[in-house]
Amino acid sequence: MFGADKEAPLAPGHLSRRTLLRMTALLAAAAPGLAQLAAAPAVHADVGDDQPGGEDFDDRDGLVEATIAQLQAAMAAGRLSASELTRAYIQRIEQIDRRGPHLNSILEVNPEALDIAEALDRERRQHGPRGPLHGIPILLKDNIDSADRMQTTAGSLALLNVPVPQDSTTVQRLRQAGAVVLGKTNLSEWANFRSTHSSSGWSGRGGQCNNPYILDRNPCGSSSGSGAAVSANLSAAAIGTETDGSIVCPATNNGVVGIKPTVGLTSRAGVIPISHTQDTIGPFGRTVADAATVLGAMTGVDPRDPATSASAGRSFTDYRQFLDANALRGARIGVARDQGFGRSEKTDAIMETAIAALSKVGATIVDNLNITNRENGAGGFETKVLLFDFKQDIATYLSSRPGGPQTLQELIEFNNAHAAEELKFFGQERFLAAQQTTGFGDPTYQTAVARSQGGSRAALTALFDENRLDAIVAPTGSPAWTTDLVDGDHFLLGSSGPAARAGFPLLSVPAGFSFGLPVNITFMGLAFSEPKLIALGFAFEQATRVRQPPRFLKTLPT
Repeated sequence: MFGADKEAPLAPGHLSRRTLLRMTALLAAAAPGLAQLAAAPAVHADVGDDQPGGEDFDDRDGLVEATIAQLQAAMAAGRLSASELTRAYIQRIEQIDRRGPHLNSILEVNPEALDIAEALDRERRQHGPRGPLHGIPILLKDNIDSADRMQTTAGSLALLNVPVPQDSTTVQRLRQAGAVVLGKTNLSEWANFRSTHSSSGWSGRGGQCNNPYILDRNPCGSSSGSGAAVSANLSAAAIGTETDGSIVCPATNNGVVGIKPTVGLTSRAGVIPISHTQDTIGPFGRTVADAATVLGAMTGVDPRDPATSASAGRSFTDYRQFLDANALRGARIGVARDQGFGRSEKTDAIMETAIAALSKVGATIVDNLNITNRENGAGGFETKVLLFDFKQDIATYLSSRPGGPQTLQELIEFNNAHAAEELKFFGQERFLAAQQTTGFGDPTYQTAVARSQGGSRAALTALFDENRLDAIVAPTGSPAWTTDLVDGDHFLLGSSGPAARAGFPLLSVPAGFSFGLPVNITFMGLAFSEPKLIALGFAFEQATRVRQPPRFLKTLPT
């Protein structure tokens, strides 16, 4: 369970004395105060006020759970550099992800990360910081193109050693903001669109990603490694992608904040797709403030992605301005009882406590809403849309990667030829179904888009308008299930579907724990309502302070 470390077995959540001393010495040599980053994987540091310009972190607490604002304050004060911070995260990845608990959330560390960080340190000294992400290490899901010495594979062996021609727009913008691209995270292969009975977090390239709270529990997918790595304090933040649930589900299973933006707020150019209708790119952070900080660097119209034209005049480069601890006072919050309630008593108990917290800080609760009854069967058409989209969209993407497979049929044939590595746990039923679709001109496809996207948009818009809502809430998911490579995921509940079909935004925020496993609350909004959701989510976070760092337990204590 704990990887290739030849030392004696480790107690859950702890490091061996020899490993601890070795890592502490390495980090102490890198910078004063950084030793605690390796020495205390389960420390719950007091991170203070998350508002921009808030309380700085105390070196005695180490950097575990430190926010982006706190890291920036330390760098501005000369107590920390980007190269020291990057080196510390790389050491922690080695300690926790590859050895120790063996989280398996990172596919590779960027071999240029330290060089990038050192260049940013020189720039800071000479010209000052570019902005709030200057020198901040960020991880990328392995379906996001980076034209560097790292791979971009969607977790599949089919794209190994097939170069990408240029950075994705997301990576371009993160680099421009001064972020350090730290590495690539594991994921559910092909963004979990290969099989109907996959294990979330498994890829042919990386194997099974594990949940940092309880290692035999599932991290959810498809952005499993991004959520798990941020939760384990392996980076300041990470980027994921979502078609339906692939940011918010890893957020809840790993106890972090995830923002699934409006389709078109962030560019999908240079991102391995499922569906141009529903795909979107968004950040993970340990706090709402951190996720909002990263989101601001990702927005803007991009000629490479026509969908972003809808964001003109509706996006912001700094979402920190919307962090408002009093935002729930007077807000009208709907509760969608058809979205995940009544399926898990543990989840229901956490949600009732969360709803009471919303009310206590001044929100008006509009209860017993039902989205499904308004959608006119939209959910039944979603899969058809995705199957049609995937066949065409993946071929368009693959055409930018000469030297590798160029069509969905060639991916299917690759998997068959490498079945021992790619198909040993589950098949490619969705690939096969997508291959049978006939193109965007098929009236069946056009009807499915109208019913799926149109039905969900109409339902959510009507509920917001009729009830004068600022947001709708529902459970993001249930406590994480035990990973099962034989029979696949034991997914119990979720609430991402309506917003996914509509292309509307979601914000997932930690709401409680059951048996040591986190459960998040989802805030849903209408198109380009990210400022409102960030304000409301931040107010909830400040009122509840639920987030706790993981303990890396081997299995559920009995």
